[in-house]
Amino acid sequence: MSVEFNHTVVLAHDREKSARFLAEILGLEVGEPAEPFLPVHTTNGVTLDFATVDIEIPVQHYAFLVSEEEFAPILARLVAARVPIQADPHARFPGRINRNDGGRGVYFKDPAGHGMEVLTRRYGSDPDSELNGVTEEVPGAVAAG
Repeated sequence: MSVEFNHTVVLAHDREKSARFLAEILGLEVGEPAEPFLPVHTTNGVTLDFATVDIEIPVQHYAFLVSEEEFAPILARLVAARVPIQADPHARFPGRINRNDGGRGVYFKDPAGHGMEVLTRRYGSDPDSELNGVTEEVPGAVAAG
């Protein structure tokens, strides 16, 4: 039997707000509620089940691998929505994207404060890329930090 990741629960203060935010940014759809969850399905079959909770939410990290063609519209939606972005998880490069492994990557926060990442290449897929460590400014981007 092969093992596949199927779903995870994403805690939020407002499941509707968080699910719709992520779905809009990634160009996905929000599914029908399955109490107490509001699902967002990715194209590889993984479901993020958003749940509203009234507690302090520990920050989680969610990374999404997309094609080069999908990255540009996602980045454009982040810029248009004035969502602060950065090239790294530590906010050393606000308003920028990274070019690691010869691809592109960006970090941002969702409404619950979770760290979201969109990247076009798997980590370590091109360790010899001359673009490793390079960042690029994104015109019109709001800088996180």
